[in-house]
Amino acid sequence: MNEDKSYFERDKRLLLNTYSRIPIDISHGEGVYLFTNRGKRYLDFFSGLAVNAVGYNNPKIKEAISIQLGKFNHISNYYFNSAQVDLAELILKFSDMARVFFTNSGTEAVEAAIKLIRKKHGADKEIISFINSFHGRTYGALSISGKDKYKMSFSPMLTNIKQIRFNDVEELKNCIRENTAALFIEFIQGEGGVNVLSSEFAEEVKRLQLKYNITIVADEVQTGLGRTGKPFAFNHYNIKPDIILIAKALGGGLPLGAMLTSEQYSQVFTPGDHGSTFGGNPVACAAGKAVMEEIFEVKLYEQVSELGEYFISELEILKDRYPEKILDVRGMGFMIGIEMQNKCTKVVEGLREKQILVNCTNENVLRILPPLISQKKDIDFFLYKFDETLRSS
Repeated sequence: MNEDKSYFERDKRLLLNTYSRIPIDISHGEGVYLFTNRGKRYLDFFSGLAVNAVGYNNPKIKEAISIQLGKFNHISNYYFNSAQVDLAELILKFSDMARVFFTNSGTEAVEAAIKLIRKKHGADKEIISFINSFHGRTYGALSISGKDKYKMSFSPMLTNIKQIRFNDVEELKNCIRENTAALFIEFIQGEGGVNVLSSEFAEEVKRLQLKYNITIVADEVQTGLGRTGKPFAFNHYNIKPDIILIAKALGGGLPLGAMLTSEQYSQVFTPGDHGSTFGGNPVACAAGKAVMEEIFEVKLYEQVSELGEYFISELEILKDRYPEKILDVRGMGFMIGIEMQNKCTKVVEGLREKQILVNCTNENVLRILPPLISQKKDIDFFLYKFDETLRSS
């Protein structure tokens, strides 16, 4: 136990104070579980923030990484990289897009999209995003994010960017015009409280996209690759994005993201416009290919859809049982938000004491992001422990 406390203290002494760490001494993971050095087993219904979609210690990912490491772990992007090509073919097949640019993260994918839009439309045209949206913490991504608490002390942001209310059809109509370059959309706002885009709002987006020829950017960093019960969250709507941004689950735990473009946008960048030393790292791409195969070859998202419906319906029962504690249950597939009457910190702590890991976002929304390989028994275990936590709180 002293050793555990020792490395916690070393962490605090050596690393910049950018995270509020949870004092769990994680030693390893297996499937949907994380284990500590003291032998505790936690059901991880946060999945490393939607990263470990196909579970911890996945044998196919380990094998893919090992094979690629036996060849080379890095080459410059000045050379052809077969691992990138193999992954790109799979991504484009299932996304119905034309080209890929690989990054190390979702934020980098957002930055690439901003640059692409600026080059195509000009810097004087406006980019629109949404209040409570979150697209990352680098400067461009932060500029289009709609959460002011992350922008404090970092002004001024990029110009010609505007945030409007999510799901407000009238405001959308009033803001989209000839001077609009692009609309950045999270079809489910994750950091903003697991807010789901309405069908009515999506239809208006589609109409305005056709009327003004605006660029629709689908930020699928958290929602993509099967998490909502379909390959991508936009598949639930009658919208075809021009640009799709993915990351998190894509690398199977390694740093990997991507910007996908339609054919119309495939020739905007030319050599020198953008680049990345490590973007599309061959080891990460090999892991990404294994992840894509695990999710798409067996259509894992169909199981997610079925179990997600069951999960949400059971949570609705708990909402009716505890109306003084639960305000709302919302989400799709395995991206679920439970809006509590009060701040949800104590609920998160209560579940952690019962060896379940979840997250609190937007202060009072319990965010549940199970691994896509989770089974009904895992959901039932969560429901039982959540009921216990609510009953005792």
